[in-house]
Amino acid sequence: MDELVNSIEALSAALLKIEDERSWNAAAELQNALAIEQAALALGDESLVARAQLCQANMLLRSGDVAAASAQIWQVHQWALSHDDRRLMARTHLVWSYIHQHLSDAEQALEQAVLAVELLDGDSTTHMHIWHRTKLADALWAAGSMDAARIRYQQAEQLAVETGSPALLCLLNNYAYTEFDTGNQKRAEEVADRLLRLADERGEKLEPAYLDTVGWIQIGNGRYADAEATMRQCIERHEEGRYDAADALAMYLLTLARAQRGLGAYARAQSTLDASRGMCLERDLGDLLVRVHQEQAELHAAQGAFEEAFEAHKVFFSAYQSRHSLQREARTRTRQAMFETDEARQEAQRFREQARRDQLTGLHNRRFVDERLPELIQSDPALTVALVDLDHFKQVNDRLSHSVGDQVLVAVADLLARGVAAACPDGFAARIGGEEFLIVLPSTNPRRARTILDTIRRSVRAHDWGPITHGLPVTVSIGVAVSDEVPAPTQPTLLSTADSRLYAAKHAGRDRVVSATDHRGGARGHAEHASAA
Repeated sequence: MDELVNSIEALSAALLKIEDERSWNAAAELQNALAIEQAALALGDESLVARAQLCQANMLLRSGDVAAASAQIWQVHQWALSHDDRRLMARTHLVWSYIHQHLSDAEQALEQAVLAVELLDGDSTTHMHIWHRTKLADALWAAGSMDAARIRYQQAEQLAVETGSPALLCLLNNYAYTEFDTGNQKRAEEVADRLLRLADERGEKLEPAYLDTVGWIQIGNGRYADAEATMRQCIERHEEGRYDAADALAMYLLTLARAQRGLGAYARAQSTLDASRGMCLERDLGDLLVRVHQEQAELHAAQGAFEEAFEAHKVFFSAYQSRHSLQREARTRTRQAMFETDEARQEAQRFREQARRDQLTGLHNRRFVDERLPELIQSDPALTVALVDLDHFKQVNDRLSHSVGDQVLVAVADLLARGVAAACPDGFAARIGGEEFLIVLPSTNPRRARTILDTIRRSVRAHDWGPITHGLPVTVSIGVAVSDEVPAPTQPTLLSTADSRLYAAKHAGRDRVVSATDHRGGARGHAEHASAA
């Protein structure tokens, strides 16, 4: 047992490292998550399996396979919902937010990010509290609400400072970029300077991506010499080999070229831009190549070569339209994958529900009872079950027809269902065979259950049966059993007890409810004074 516990704890710790620590190697982390899933399956730990699958979805997303990530996350989210795992639900909503950002659906991305934060509680990790608020801020910015985003960034920053979280530098990078993108150059520079200062105070080297953000902001504020120095440092750091993003170096070279153009160092800028273009072509970095064409047009224009600038701009525009079309197609494929997954999930739910419903009456059937009732018996000592049988139903079929009999069954089922829903919303009615029905009333004491069941019995008797049976009355007999009156109650023992009391109700004249008290006293039960049909 100790070995099993140790194995589970080790896998959980390995997953937490993927969940709460930033890794540059999404492919390697995907393989780690797949291996952890297999180990968790061998141990029979469903929670670890679901967490591993969510990590896989996140790494698929980071690798650019958004459609696969969308398909993967459905089953994880469903498991988290069914097991009320708030922490896992929070993480799934955050991944959903990423997916909707990719689809340029700012409204849905924001909604998912809000849900991710709302689900945070005492079981959530410190990283989650910081990062989920950071991503909510990102979503608010994308939705055009920078004032609200700023509040969330500041909340996340305060928490990260208080806890010494390594996520602080990353969130400041995002904060600085969004201020810059929104046109708040002064604020962007303040946040970027804070980023640089904190890295220096902590003795940490800023990641190349963060230095690229700083370089962009310096360019935006006309600090071209500082930007060139920042980008050279960025490229040197990238060449240390710790960062494996395929398009990173080409992107950094493009930013450096922009800084050099700002300085008027056109020859250096052209050489740097050519290097970036070469990498884009070699690695098929189509999106980045579009930006290289745009910068080429700007570089020609800065030197007064307007004819060359115009030609370069035409190349840029053509490439932009082509990439935009490809992006649109990719988003369409992702949406289709999401739709098909959702449709399949809903269809499966419909099939499951249909398999647990009686086709004639629409009530739950015996299969549903066999799945649901044992759970209720184990958890609810105040559970009441009642068997309901139509009195003299053979007369209806023989004298009127089986079609009329079916109409009677449907009408009785409706009366039972409405009676249960009105008096005990957590209860249910089921058809378990022929003219026999089951009523289940959770957390209902015997006195209250008896009142509910007799009200239902009266509603059947008082129903206007004339249009269906043309004067032939319809009544029901009911036998009742309560969970706490049966030693070690099980489904068979409870139903057997209810069945014996149903027999007693029939024997005593029908159209009555018989429970434990009535059975001990001679099965008088609740009945009308008029004779039963």
